[in-house]
Amino acid sequence: MTDYIVRVSAADNQIRGFAATTRDLVEHAREIHNTSPIATAALGRLLTAGAMMGIMMKGDNDLLTLQIKGTGPIEGITVTANSKGTVKGYVNNPEVMLPPSAKGKLDVGGAIGEGVLTVIKDLGLKEPYVGQTNLVSGEIAEDLTYYYATSEQVPSSVALGVLMNKDNTVRRAGGFFIQLMPFASDEIISKLEKNISKIDGITGLLDKDMTPEMILEQILGDFDMEILDKIPTGFECNCSKERVEKAVISIGSNDIQEMIEDKEPVEVNCHFCNEHYMFSIEELKVLLSKATH
Repeated sequence: MTDYIVRVSAADNQIRGFAATTRDLVEHAREIHNTSPIATAALGRLLTAGAMMGIMMKGDNDLLTLQIKGTGPIEGITVTANSKGTVKGYVNNPEVMLPPSAKGKLDVGGAIGEGVLTVIKDLGLKEPYVGQTNLVSGEIAEDLTYYYATSEQVPSSVALGVLMNKDNTVRRAGGFFIQLMPFASDEIISKLEKNISKIDGITGLLDKDMTPEMILEQILGDFDMEILDKIPTGFECNCSKERVEKAVISIGSNDIQEMIEDKEPVEVNCHFCNEHYMFSIEELKVLLSKATH
């Protein structure tokens, strides 16, 4: 189990925590989308967050979608996660290049710009839950901290990091969520804030080869931390030719008719995993008959 998430409880259930190591899934995303270092960092952070937020959901079929739309050159990022730890995602503009930030780091905030974070939870009810907040910094972790405080009234500390190698492959990726329950005492809150303020950045911890358990131990070790769960996580897309066929049928018979008249096979790409699906003229005729019935 290379990539995994740890779920913990601490301080008599007054604190809950999640930490993840996600190097392999972020590297897989980089390979299939051929992302620039800055796009890899942005997508990797949101994938890591999505994986942890996904397992916070209870139902087997629950789905979470995180969408960032910004004024920066990356334009947008979409990530979908389920409650079992699998996640998928893409960036609108994977080739973005920007000079380093003032701190000499990848300028994810500059690549995303000003904009909006949308969190959609499909919990099998009639309507999905949709929460939306303005981006605070575009650095993603701070934006999610702000989202939890304003949309869900859950005080949270979120840290997400992706560290690149010189050859632009992913060296480290991971992060944590620490959340306070509504009944947390003032004493616990101030002690937790102090512990978090002592951390020297998530990428620093990941680069010291610290596991999710070690990272949570460093923050919550003096709160009687109990490990509840260790869940594998990975990048997985559930697209298939059948699903793509349904999508083609849904565009309507007129558009399918036009494709047939072009006398060229049609290629449909999956945004999430870059898989290509070819439809011959004969296949398009079959889909046309389904679309008209």
